[in-house]
Amino acid sequence: MPKPICFMVMPFGTKETGAKAPAPSKINFNSLWQKALSPAIEKLGYQPVRADQELGALIIQEMLERLYFSDLVIADLTIPNGNVYYEIGIRHAARHQGCVLIGAEWSNALFDVNQMRQLRYPLPAEEVDAETVEKIREILERDVPAMAKGTGPMFQTLPGYPDEKAVDPTRASAIKGFLEQLSAFQAEVRAVAHAPAGQQRELSLALRDKYHNGTAPTVPSVAIELLHLLRDHAKWDDALAFIDSLPQAIRLLPTVREQRCLALSKTGDHAAAIGALEELIKLSGATSEREGLIGGRFKSLYRSAAEPQKPQYLSEAIKHYERGMKLDLNDYYPSCNLPRLYQARGRSGDEDRARAAATVARLACQRELDRNAATEWTRPTLLGMAFDAGDVAAAEEICDQVSDEGAARWKLDTTLTDLKQSAAQARDADTRAGLEAVCLRLAAMV
Repeated sequence: MPKPICFMVMPFGTKETGAKAPAPSKINFNSLWQKALSPAIEKLGYQPVRADQELGALIIQEMLERLYFSDLVIADLTIPNGNVYYEIGIRHAARHQGCVLIGAEWSNALFDVNQMRQLRYPLPAEEVDAETVEKIREILERDVPAMAKGTGPMFQTLPGYPDEKAVDPTRASAIKGFLEQLSAFQAEVRAVAHAPAGQQRELSLALRDKYHNGTAPTVPSVAIELLHLLRDHAKWDDALAFIDSLPQAIRLLPTVREQRCLALSKTGDHAAAIGALEELIKLSGATSEREGLIGGRFKSLYRSAAEPQKPQYLSEAIKHYERGMKLDLNDYYPSCNLPRLYQARGRSGDEDRARAAATVARLACQRELDRNAATEWTRPTLLGMAFDAGDVAAAEEICDQVSDEGAARWKLDTTLTDLKQSAAQARDADTRAGLEAVCLRLAAMV
């Protein structure tokens, strides 16, 4: 008799985990599949099927068919993998039951999926040994049958789904009303950004009081928008106090934790910020933003330290900025900080490293401009790169734009120190004098 089918969603081959010790740095997923997962699925009475890497042009169609028609789907979340997350979403939307999430005990799934029930198993090394295989099989054979009967999140959330006529239409009206309120709130936020600089802090605090009003916002998007408003237009103490007043569920969001670390550092506690960021990476994984933030804290320590400690802080700043750059070459924040630090260190090969990092940062900025996806930091970064390249004419031209658009849009309060350092490092005397003159003009605008 044919067996029911279990479709296994997981990475192929040997992959980096990005996890810290004692978790392994790599996992051989093919070995994990062959020795532990596939035999356990067979023992449960299913025919185990894993996507073939060589399906060619039909890979999407065949994957969709398997996700829909399989009696059971097991998805491994041991490492963040875009294909795995995509396929989980399809299965959750397609079938009422039969989707089981699993992962190594040390893994950290991304936030939304991490809230869902998961089956954890031991995975202490890159290759699974006989003892680990036995433990994994035992856990899957014991717990998968019950978890497979659980109702998927779409069907839990929307009674009547997927029948449009059976789903409560008042839910759509409620969402529409919420979106209208959110749009009005965002218009108020934009109004603060366009207000005269001398009024922005007062307006930011008034908007905080209007939507906070002694009771923490229940909508994370509103809380995060208010946080960014206070960060950009009030004082760092205001932002830190606001974060600490939020409910725990919002305070624990990775983006909020990142901003709290930044606020801690900006109020002078660099060591606490570094420790908190390291713990965030340990719990939720490394990102270019988090590594870049750590690099920035060490850069601040480097600037203020006495001479015996300077080389150590400089080395740590470079190390973390390099990690951030390698995690995401399209994120120009880590790479744009490296050229000046390399020049300050002055080791053999640092000039070449500085040029390479500047090229990465320039291309990343240009990519955002070409895609009309420029952020608030794109233009300030371009200004910094003009200084790093020693292009006085470009720096003067951008300085005129800063004069027209205002110092706040160009983040001069944050970047001016770096610009002065870059000007001082210029080897050509005329170039150095030209860049220093631009710095004086920019400083007068702050």
